[in-house]
Amino acid sequence: MQRIVVLNPKGGSGKTTIAINLASYYALRGERPTLMDFDPQGSASRWVRKRQASQAPIHLINAHEKDSRVTRAFQLRIPDGTGRVIVDTPAAIGATEMPELTASADKILVPVLPSDIDIHACARCITSLLLVAKVKRADNRLAIIANRVRRNTRMYQSLTRFLGTLDIPIIATIRDSQNYVRGAELGLGLHEMKHYQVSEDLEAWAQVLAWLDEPSGHAAAVGPGGQSVADGPALFA
Repeated sequence: MQRIVVLNPKGGSGKTTIAINLASYYALRGERPTLMDFDPQGSASRWVRKRQASQAPIHLINAHEKDSRVTRAFQLRIPDGTGRVIVDTPAAIGATEMPELTASADKILVPVLPSDIDIHACARCITSLLLVAKVKRADNRLAIIANRVRRNTRMYQSLTRFLGTLDIPIIATIRDSQNYVRGAELGLGLHEMKHYQVSEDLEAWAQVLAWLDEPSGHAAAVGPGGQSVADGPALFA
């Protein structure tokens, strides 16, 4: 089972867009994905509820909702047979919260928009991941996605210059496309839409998916009693 965490404390960076499109792709492949929605806005949860019974199933965990009737560990349990877990994190995560969110992550994706505010927020996020969460560049666990990009603009050029200084792989540049808006409205991922409508967008996603399938050097942290924290839902409690 692979855990993919989509993270950026800056709101509006496109975390949910990345998460739901990953979930739909892996569902189509029969990998029985689980989508964990930690964002209080619940956008990923609403998207899942819009899906039809005929579509490939995605198991949803409303992690942003607390249920006093059950333990937190039970609420966050991952079903047996899950192939991929995609975690949609909330905005405004503090640096001290990042280690808990990323400790058992096999891959961490940081989407960033081409704006001055987002560039500075991304710099702080990457710094916190490297210094506080202790994510190592050499482990091939951390990557950046340039999101909602309009090429040949001054801000896009500023973004590419900035990203080039981080020594973190930029695995894809996702264009600003109405296909993501339509997909969110209909409960669809790009890979479930008509190919001729989304072919230009799918090129960037092929790069994302190829990187996610690359092995990482991450060794799972070990908790009390010798249990790998990757094995239990308490990581996100």
